[in-house]
Amino acid sequence: MHDILKGVWSLSVITQSEYIAVLLILIGTIFSFLSAVGLIRLPDIYTRSHALSKGSTMGVLFTLIGTFLFFMLEGFFSIRLFLGIFFVFLTAPVAAHVIVRAAYRSQVPLAKVSVQDDLKKVMMESDGMKRME
Repeated sequence: MHDILKGVWSLSVITQSEYIAVLLILIGTIFSFLSAVGLIRLPDIYTRSHALSKGSTMGVLFTLIGTFLFFMLEGFFSIRLFLGIFFVFLTAPVAAHVIVRAAYRSQVPLAKVSVQDDLKKVMMESDGMKRME
């Protein structure tokens, strides 16, 4: 038993860092899987979009960060991975917001289980202001 513990504690720094990279990639895979489950299970475009935008963004970010870390340990700096991390973090939530806003303006109905629509009052006031002009 002592030999097994001795072997675990004597891992080199590079090996431990590789385990961290693999763990980040695994976490990204789990987020992506949960995002896919949300797409299947949730009732309307608004809740599905929320699950997809948050889950897939986190999944891709963790996966890319894990990959970036792994290649950094190998001595290879990838500007493409770095830019991918930056642009996914920047564009995915904005794209999801625009899609949901277009769906709302196109009057796609909410799910029957939705309790309230806070945006309805704001949109009615906004439309009233435009008609007055």
